[in-house]
Amino acid sequence: MSGVDLAPYGRGERASLAGRTILQIIPRIDAGGAERTTIDVAAALVAAGARALVASEGGRLTSELQAAGGLLIRFPSATKNPISMWLNSRRLARLIIAERVDIVHARSRAPAWVALMACRIAQIPFVTTFHGAYAGRSALKLRYNSVMARGDVTIANSDYTAALITRFYPWARARLRVIHRGTDFAKFSPHAVEPARVARLRKAWGVAPDERIVLMAARLTGWKGQKVLIEAARKLKERGLEGVRYILAGDAQGRSGYVRELDALIAKAGLKGIVSRVGHCADMPAAYLAASVVAVPSTEPEAFGRTAVEAQAMGAPVVVSDLGAVPETVLSPPQCPDEARTGWRVKAGDAEALAEALHTALTLGASARDAMARRARKHVEGQFSLERMTKETLEAYVGLIKK
Repeated sequence: MSGVDLAPYGRGERASLAGRTILQIIPRIDAGGAERTTIDVAAALVAAGARALVASEGGRLTSELQAAGGLLIRFPSATKNPISMWLNSRRLARLIIAERVDIVHARSRAPAWVALMACRIAQIPFVTTFHGAYAGRSALKLRYNSVMARGDVTIANSDYTAALITRFYPWARARLRVIHRGTDFAKFSPHAVEPARVARLRKAWGVAPDERIVLMAARLTGWKGQKVLIEAARKLKERGLEGVRYILAGDAQGRSGYVRELDALIAKAGLKGIVSRVGHCADMPAAYLAASVVAVPSTEPEAFGRTAVEAQAMGAPVVVSDLGAVPETVLSPPQCPDEARTGWRVKAGDAEALAEALHTALTLGASARDAMARRARKHVEGQFSLERMTKETLEAYVGLIKK
């Protein structure tokens, strides 16, 4: 169950939300930032005395939603067929009225169009969250993406995302608020992970007891930067760095062609047995604790830096691409003194720079590593806590209900 309790919520918030019904809509509730936030907010709503409904096709997080007290309503939220979406808007409007829903919160574009139409029919507030830095510069694509800026409250998950919204949809500025993605620091804590969990993962990944791990936790898609990390691993091997395993943890999500490209690149670089694909990892706290370094080498902007935040919470040094929202989560020169550093930022797509930063992180002394881990934990706890995110989200709901 999500680590949400009533303590962060004042009496006014609880009183305003008690007995209310909030419906979130998202295509599926599998692994991912938007999906995890859906569960976290549902748990916070239940803690505040509200009913938490989620309209979705379901997914691997369904049991967690139910454990948090939320209710899954099976709904074809993933469809992008215009006729189906129009019909679904009428279906959702009927559901809103029947369940006496007070607010609908959309977390993805196609279901957001459905929800917007349904909310207009039912005459209730509509909330959106930009979970991604949506691509597309054509007029048609900008129009499609614009639904995420049409909320009575539009939430950006980072300052970077907020800047994009105001750039492309300046008319949304007055309704925009930044609420950074929150992390459950009770779950992502070194003290919460038994050594046996780490040992289990290392064994499953075939990592020897004396080998260090460079972990990249991301779905297998080109812009996440797996190829850049493989090239950096090749450079470090050529320089004589030994005893290091590079673990690519993440789903392929049907991208079999990309998987073949990665495997061929690994073989060509002579990195078989050094770089390994391990698929989806269900125990990320243990994975971060097992890592000597966590790499986030994205080649396109991320809307938030969830992996970097979680890794810092677990005390793992991080090396991230210096673009998008990820730099907001990592303290690094020249933005701060070297003694305040919590990780490294490198130029996106630059395998040489990534290799240099990884080498520096891997050769940190014990005292320097421990000091960085303490700084990193303090930094992310102050800025990116689950309690802060859910409190600010519930405050947005209360503001709409009071209007």
